Amino acid sequence: MQLDPRGPVASSSPDEEDLPPYEGIGLADIVLVKTTEQAAQAYAALSTADVIGFDTESKPTFAKGEESTGPHLVQLATDSTAYLFQVGAKPDPASVDLLKAVLESPAILKVGFGLGDDLRRVRAKLGIEARNVVDLATTLRRRGERNTLGAKTAVARFFGQRLAKSKRITTTNWALPRLSEQQIRYAADDAHVALKIYRDWRANGAK
Repeated sequence: MQLDPRGPVASSSPDEEDLPPYEGIGLADIVLVKTTEQAAQAYAALSTADVIGFDTESKPTFAKGEESTGPHLVQLATDSTAYLFQVGAKPDPASVDLLKAVLESPAILKVGFGLGDDLRRVRAKLGIEARNVVDLATTLRRRGERNTLGAKTAVARFFGQRLAKSKRITTTNWALPRLSEQQIRYAADDAHVALKIYRDWRANGAK
């Protein structure tokens, strides 16, 4: 798709529900980091990347005045692999050190959608001050648009495909020690698709 220098454009605003589905990253390319070996492989891949996709998931709150204890999952994606880190009530120090090294690195660009809460939560819970971050929700807005751009709309605009965004999955318990395959795929896609969109935007006329 050829992009206007003023920002991403499409010939029309597609009806997202009529578009073909976005395939998403394969389950074989998603790593739920649990072992020392997996952590070492994740760090080797993430620390040498120029850009990575970034997102977090938190157990939803429903009661009035209830404060979130998230994030409960941190997702980082390279072009080929999505790495998922569970950070429960007592986050593994080794995982926190890895996340800190990657997210605070000024040499690695982190991209994602609607990262305000994500950045606040990793700061408050994990003591991580993420650096070199680009929030595509605002960066990819067309001139004159006031609303932020969500991943679902971005996938329709850039790829002509429909990104599944099930509220049923969004509001599941992300603090569970054992995540379902649906949760794993959903979370991995959130980080990986942000990187794919960023790559496409940069390759097709981003200013």
